[in-house]
Amino acid sequence: MSKIPYQLDKIKAVVFDVDGVLSPTVIPLGDDGVPRRMANLKDGYSMVLAVRAGLHLAVISGAESPGVRERLQNIGMTDIFLNTLDKLPVLKRWMKDNGYQPEEIAYVGDDVPDIPAMNYVGLPVSPADGSRDAIEAAVYVTDASGGHGVARELIEEIMRAKRLWPTQKDSDTSIIANQ
Repeated sequence: MSKIPYQLDKIKAVVFDVDGVLSPTVIPLGDDGVPRRMANLKDGYSMVLAVRAGLHLAVISGAESPGVRERLQNIGMTDIFLNTLDKLPVLKRWMKDNGYQPEEIAYVGDDVPDIPAMNYVGLPVSPADGSRDAIEAAVYVTDASGGHGVARELIEEIMRAKRLWPTQKDSDTSIIANQ
């Protein structure tokens, strides 16, 4: 039984923000002034499993970082929208292009720029340390803070609801092959 108050087996895709969701809100700066984002390995692992299992993942972020794009591509994501300040039009276009309905989408955001997209989808999610506005817009607030397992927490719950998590007795373990 999931701790998320939503029919998770309806979810076909998960859209993430980056800063404050997949990376912490505090970002070290390099000597060149370029932000150095951290990545959570358990988030990455669950994202690889999700992609292999057919759960569609996307990122819509205001950030622009070749390192972030490369990491997401290495995970297997193909829908990566960076340097995007107005996220809702991008989300709507992506959903239309993929034939998704709002109730089939989870969107994970942590701050004001994410609120319109969160309000549009069926399952809006905020990290535990999201802004007050993001938390109020969320149907589910993760136990994890941004950059500390938010993606893992949500993906694992969705995949368990779909009987796709690799440790479940009747799951399809072929998704963990060739790692």
